[in-house]
Amino acid sequence: MRIGILTREYPPDVYGGAGVHVDFLVRELVKLAEVDVHCMGEPRDGATAHSEHEPFLDGANATLRTLAADLGMADQTATCDLVHSHTWYANMGGHLAKLLHGIPHVVTSHSLEPQRPWKAEQLGGGYRVSSWAEQTAYEAANAVIAVSHGSKRDVMASYPKLDESKVHVVHNGIDTGFYRPDPNVDVLERMGVDPSRPSVVFVGRITRQKGVPHLLRAALQFDDSAQLVLLAGAADTPELAAETDAAIAQLRARRDGVFVVSEMLPRDQVRQVLTHGTVFACPSVYEPLGIVNLEAMACETAVVASDVGGIPEVVADGETGLLVHFDERDTTTFEHEFATAVNEVLRDRRRADAMGLAGRERAVRDFGWDAAARKTMAIYESVL
Repeated sequence: MRIGILTREYPPDVYGGAGVHVDFLVRELVKLAEVDVHCMGEPRDGATAHSEHEPFLDGANATLRTLAADLGMADQTATCDLVHSHTWYANMGGHLAKLLHGIPHVVTSHSLEPQRPWKAEQLGGGYRVSSWAEQTAYEAANAVIAVSHGSKRDVMASYPKLDESKVHVVHNGIDTGFYRPDPNVDVLERMGVDPSRPSVVFVGRITRQKGVPHLLRAALQFDDSAQLVLLAGAADTPELAAETDAAIAQLRARRDGVFVVSEMLPRDQVRQVLTHGTVFACPSVYEPLGIVNLEAMACETAVVASDVGGIPEVVADGETGLLVHFDERDTTTFEHEFATAVNEVLRDRRRADAMGLAGRERAVRDFGWDAAARKTMAIYESVL
């Protein structure tokens, strides 16, 4: 079997959970079948890269440039037996390949455009185009893979015309050989973080989806002993950047130990920061699964997270961390209760350590990428 994996992100250019998913899934799939990876961006080893910067689209909406790269993907997958696309960026490439070459198209649902209305703030009219591309690809796909049962519910709510029998659940995995406790502290010391003090860690993009504004307001109520370490990528929009900068300034005026790293750190450095966090904070307002929670758990760090999407399928409430109910109609209560949960873990280090140990045990036992690859292969075989 020859599989065409279609994705926007692929190493070394990985900025989100979908890119992590594709990276590790491909590592296992190549043991089971022939795999051709088609990604977007600059040329790189291990994949065929398709440019989003065609000269004839200079100055065009970014969504149109993405679709231009999709055309290249569709053209170059003629020798594949099946294509498997990840995120709306690549969904139309998979859909066109299905039509052009008469081969099955499998979609993995990482995030859904109807569940992220704030993207209209970022993409403008491009959001309507991306939504059309995603809907068209999903409704015509031979199979849809959801990364959690919560994600499957979202898929069916977003696209009720789908035949539910075509929607399968395959949980994301985690490489627990790489994500493991790191006793070193050199990265922390370079950042100015005090390893002897408790800390609350966040890793993720500054986007409405990740709930960063909620975290920063909740942090005003965190125990004074705790540091806050934000490994946060660039904001989605200038407006969100300004809002975040103002919230960080307010926080720094009220407490010390607030550290913000805006560039994407190498994974081994992120691993060290995760390891030495007392609490990993995940205040997402939408999360199909949340690989980053698995990464923190594998590093033996307790997690405090919102109860949205697939997060409750990863974080065992009261065992590997604490879950906080998110209600978009009452975010003030959510922020207060999130701070209360964080402080509950911060003030009981023995319990935090026990949650961390239980988290790693759960990650190792239940979330292997090898199992995810075998389940994915079975889905491929079912549509051929």
